[in-house]
Amino acid sequence: MMTHFLVSEERPDGHKLEEVLRIVRKDVLIRCTKITDDTRPEAQHVLANNVKILGLLSEAIALGEDSTRVLDKAFGPSQAAKGGPPRIGTE
Repeated sequence: MMTHFLVSEERPDGHKLEEVLRIVRKDVLIRCTKITDDTRPEAQHVLANNVKILGLLSEAIALGEDSTRVLDKAFGPSQAAKGGPPRIGTE
């Protein structure tokens, strides 16, 4: 099965999970700045949800970075971009 965004055997030019999450976090942050001054209850509700989502995305980014550190330490840098095998899991 092919991934859409992440590095895989079929997609060696893909992104690390934390890179994709940073892009999403940036987009959510941009949305937040556009609704900050909208005082309607619905806008404020969405803003509050987005702020929570930003926190969760930041936590997920930290977990992704931690996984990358673990894999780098145990198996060295990923060679997927050069057509190498996955460091863990099945091919």
